[in-house]
Order: sequence, then structure tokens, then C-alpha cells
Amino acid sequence: MGSEDLIMHQQPIPHSMKTVARTLLLVVLVFPLFEAQIIKTTLTLTVRDELGNTVVEANVRLFETEANYTEEKNPVAEAFTDKKGVVKFKDLQAIPYWVIVRKGDMDNAGAGEQIGKLEANKINKATVIIR
Repeated sequence: MGSEDLIMHQQPIPHSMKTVARTLLLVVLVFPLFEAQIIKTTLTLTVRDELGNTVVEANVRLFETEANYTEEKNPVAEAFTDKKGVVKFKDLQAIPYWVIVRKGDMDNAGAGEQIGKLEANKINKATVIIR
């Protein structure tokens, strides 16, 4: 049986299977690009007290520079923690941030004042302790 015999006995690929194959190839090639554009640089911050309990309705402010942090001016983002002690900031730059967290007479002064450089196009997570 020669190669000509093999070719002559093959069944033609149905048109619908060709369409499915092309669609799958397109999804495999395009989806990673699409996914990378959907996820923006995000910071999910959990606020806890000295005992490790989450802190609800703590005021969280992010600063791009130490000078703005020290003077407490020009925060790039500000929000309050939710019922789980979490706050989410979206569309951030992939840089380190200075953070001030306050609730009543508690704050994070002297402990966890700077968040390391965020990873671009990822959901970054950090925990800040206030006392």
C-alpha cells in the first residue's frame, strides 16, 4: 500500500469540523491577549487590629510618594474597608505605595506604612495592622 492509496482512502474533513478547528485556534491564540487586558493592576488590602481581627469601616488612603504621605496630601485613592475589613483599589500603577489607615484612635503609624511595588495586571494583596 503506497502513499497514494492512503490519500485516496481518507475521508474528507466535514466543513463544520474545519469551522470548529478554526474557532478553537482563534480562541487559543486570542484569549490570553484578551485576558491580560481585562485584569488591571489592583490592590486588595485587609486591615486587622493587634489581635488579628478584621477592622470594618477603617479609612484607607494610598499615596505615591513619601512626601505626600508625610504631609497627608494628594492621595491617589481613598476608601473605607467593607464588613470583612477589606478594601479594593483598581487601576493602580505598578509602583510601591505609602498607606495611611485610621479608625478612631487606631492607625498604622510605625507598622506597615509602605506597600511594596505592585505587580502589573495582577490582583495584589496586602494586610495592614492598626493599633
